[in-house]
Amino acid sequence: MTSVDLSQSFKAYDVRGIVGETITAASVRAVGAAFVDVLGLAGDRVLVGGDMRPSSPEFARAFAEGATARGADVVMLGLVSTDMLYYACGVEQAAGVVFTASHNPAEYNGMKMAKAGAVPVSSDTGLFQIRDVAQGYLDAGDVPAGERTGSVTEQDMLSGYASYLRSLVDLSGIRPLKVVVDAGNGMAGKTTPAVLGDAVLEALPLEIVPLYFELDGTFPNHPANPLEPENLRDLQRAVTEHGADLGLAFDGDADRCFVIDEQGAPVSPSAVTGLVARREIARARAGDTVNGTVHAPEAEPVIIHNLITSHAVPELVAAEGGRAVRTRVGHSFIKAVMAEESAVFGGEHSAHYYFRDFFNADTGMLAAMHVLAALGAQEGPLSELAAEYDPYSASGELNSEVEDKAGAVARVLEVFAPTLAGDTASSGQDTVADDDHLRGSGLAGTRVSVDRMDGTTVAAVDGAWWFNLRPSNTEPFLRYNGEARDTPTMERVRDTVLALVRQGS
Repeated sequence: MTSVDLSQSFKAYDVRGIVGETITAASVRAVGAAFVDVLGLAGDRVLVGGDMRPSSPEFARAFAEGATARGADVVMLGLVSTDMLYYACGVEQAAGVVFTASHNPAEYNGMKMAKAGAVPVSSDTGLFQIRDVAQGYLDAGDVPAGERTGSVTEQDMLSGYASYLRSLVDLSGIRPLKVVVDAGNGMAGKTTPAVLGDAVLEALPLEIVPLYFELDGTFPNHPANPLEPENLRDLQRAVTEHGADLGLAFDGDADRCFVIDEQGAPVSPSAVTGLVARREIARARAGDTVNGTVHAPEAEPVIIHNLITSHAVPELVAAEGGRAVRTRVGHSFIKAVMAEESAVFGGEHSAHYYFRDFFNADTGMLAAMHVLAALGAQEGPLSELAAEYDPYSASGELNSEVEDKAGAVARVLEVFAPTLAGDTASSGQDTVADDDHLRGSGLAGTRVSVDRMDGTTVAAVDGAWWFNLRPSNTEPFLRYNGEARDTPTMERVRDTVLALVRQGS
């Protein structure tokens, strides 16, 4: 075994590294062994699958070798999306791993791990302990044999996954829709025909126009990262050329979904969050039976949203009779709060959508099905439907490369909340200064609130605008997100804050 420094690939929520450098078959074998040791899985089943990246089959076999050496019985799932892995861990009540690097370039691969029930394995719940035990095996040069050697079997989860999703959203009665799906040569090329097409189940009233469905982890057409606008251009063009009702874009491991309306314009993830939240609140308030489990009507269903989701989301949730709970950015935080609050649904600005009926896990496909159901239940176009959920003007996420991120935030607060500028932890209220940077902006004298839940959020007390500055943990970036009641105000706040952030850089 060749030793690799696992700290280079183990992140807070998953594992991602460069194939042959920071992630190798030997390191994966050691991680498979450590996974069994740390989570106490000797004698239990461990589910192992991978995406379409060229290295995924080799890594899946290596993980299985390590896991069986330490006494686990491995079930090989073959080609799976990340949400298929979560489904498998949920219905089979077994821990598992999927080999994927999500939207990262072709030279990367990695691991997303889950405990039985699709409970995430993160730095707070065992991921770094797995890293340390695996590093010990690597440094020692071998994985010692356990008391027993586990078995290896195979199982196909695709039909069960498709049936399960269709049981959660009934699309059989919607009006006919034409849908362009950009799989980006990722796993949606396998899951879309099964769930939305007729590859596994009966056909739905959907005409699917496929774009880049060939599974190819070298991503020959465009990166499988729909968060970048340039990666949506082929889909936008295809939607208008085909006269489609909407477009769907998935990332490489198909756990995120971005939506394009009939005019080729992106629908914001906040609008999708609001749309799905309204449907899930109505269902929870009425009571429902899901896969044989009876849910009594809920007086105040809980919806989770991260702090940089549009303020339209909590406003809609309150209007619909639900309770909105705000949380930090990041799937481990969302999933933990989903479980604590027994929330029915959660949404993030990054197009991750979480469902209680999907083991509190994120699935882009299920969110897409909700959009299809809502659109297909009425006659208007998606652009009109989405506008109901998108009343504000948003900046989108804007990155500034600054070495002194704390200093940049302090410069902003010296103008927007001067009495709090010297304190990196305090939250409270203040008044925007009459500063040269604000001349002509109309912002001076505005009463604001400041909170530090995740980065620094400054919001006008009257609700006219807000912005968040959040430092990247891995890059020299300070991330800006902002929103206002109208575009001119959004642009004034954005330009003023970014000028302060980038001052001298």
